[in-house]
Amino acid sequence: MSHPNLHVVILAAGRGTRMRSSQPKVLQPLGGRPMLAHVLETAQALAPAAIHVVVGHGAESVQARFDALPLRWVLQAEQRGTGHAVQQALPAIPDDARVLVLYGDVPLITEHTLTQLVDTDGPALLSVVLPDPSGYGRIVRDDDGAVSAIVEHKDASAEQRAIDETNTGVLAASAGRLKQWLSRITSDNAQGELYLTDVVGLAVSDGVTVQALQASDVDEVAGVNDRRQLAQAERVLQRRAADALLQAGATLLDPARFDQRGRVAVGEDVVIDINAVFEGDVELGDGVEIGPNCVIRNARIGDGTVVHANTVIEDADIGPSCQIGPFARLRPGTVLVGDNRIGNFVETKKARLDTGAKAGHLAYLGDATIGKRVNVSAGVITCNYDGANKHQTVVGDDAFIGTDSQLVAPVTVGDRAYIAAGSTITRNAPDDALTICRARGQKSIAGWRKPAKNT
Repeated sequence: MSHPNLHVVILAAGRGTRMRSSQPKVLQPLGGRPMLAHVLETAQALAPAAIHVVVGHGAESVQARFDALPLRWVLQAEQRGTGHAVQQALPAIPDDARVLVLYGDVPLITEHTLTQLVDTDGPALLSVVLPDPSGYGRIVRDDDGAVSAIVEHKDASAEQRAIDETNTGVLAASAGRLKQWLSRITSDNAQGELYLTDVVGLAVSDGVTVQALQASDVDEVAGVNDRRQLAQAERVLQRRAADALLQAGATLLDPARFDQRGRVAVGEDVVIDINAVFEGDVELGDGVEIGPNCVIRNARIGDGTVVHANTVIEDADIGPSCQIGPFARLRPGTVLVGDNRIGNFVETKKARLDTGAKAGHLAYLGDATIGKRVNVSAGVITCNYDGANKHQTVVGDDAFIGTDSQLVAPVTVGDRAYIAAGSTITRNAPDDALTICRARGQKSIAGWRKPAKNT
């Protein structure tokens, strides 16, 4: 749903010292992307008028990472609290706009929850019920259910500490009122900072009703401050991704042992074994099977193709009914037209294999165009690099490349050509002919003894 009067302010200025990292906390990876990317994606889904990102520590690197997005960057040169951070963004926001405040280190919040919060009349905050609320600010409600106060744990009475509804810090309010309330908050607290949550008390004292919407999922509003919490967020994110694929009809043999770090689209009857990792943009056609311990990155895999265990596929276009692996590596630029076989310990790079072509094991095909129904035997290498430049190898339809042959590019092997085992091909091989190039004069030396080891 579009919110043309909404301005989203994302607080992303913190250093994150508990991460013990040289890079800003909001750039820590989560699901293969910076943590802040997840918050931005959710904010963009609301279709707001603008997104304002408040940065401080590592501001240049944060901005550089998201330079392509239409964001308004706001510098909080001195970190003086959440209230101070929001103050930096407000001058560029019209008074009649609705403001939603989010946090760059709360990456799992959902569009559904935020839509409910934004569509609430008047100021509203997001709360969550915790099984152990110790240390968190408690939401105190009046008889009508409106928020009457947020009481910090250390200041709460015994009765108030029994409250299990806590404040998340996420709130929505009109820009005009936020400006007024923030101008009145003080730094008279133990940290000497300006707290955004103080506006709630000011709103109540002004007679303004403040609503609290309860988040239905504790994980959704969990902050990430250290490596342990980052790992916990990763598992929640992966569980969501696995659930989405299961809903789409895929079979995951163990959803707990699955990692998606990008987008995965699946057809019908897809089966994914344990420890598969998907990165970037991946498309799996009907009946695709992915074996255990595979890495699939930016690839399209056609209907009925089986990828066996321990295979790596990157930036490749795989047609239907192929058999790949185990222990195969398909590097960028690989195209399998269909009905191909790539066996164990075969590596391809910028190689196009036409229908029915196969390389069963122990081969390297780089910068190569392989025709229909070609058989590439064990130990075959396309020698594509001369130390300065890459060169092409072209193999015609129905050719047979014998075991342990080297095709020294640039070179062309004709249709139905047969390359004898152990040949080094440096010139074009004609159609319908046997081409052989081996060292002459095999001989045996009687009485030869292998060298002895030094003792």
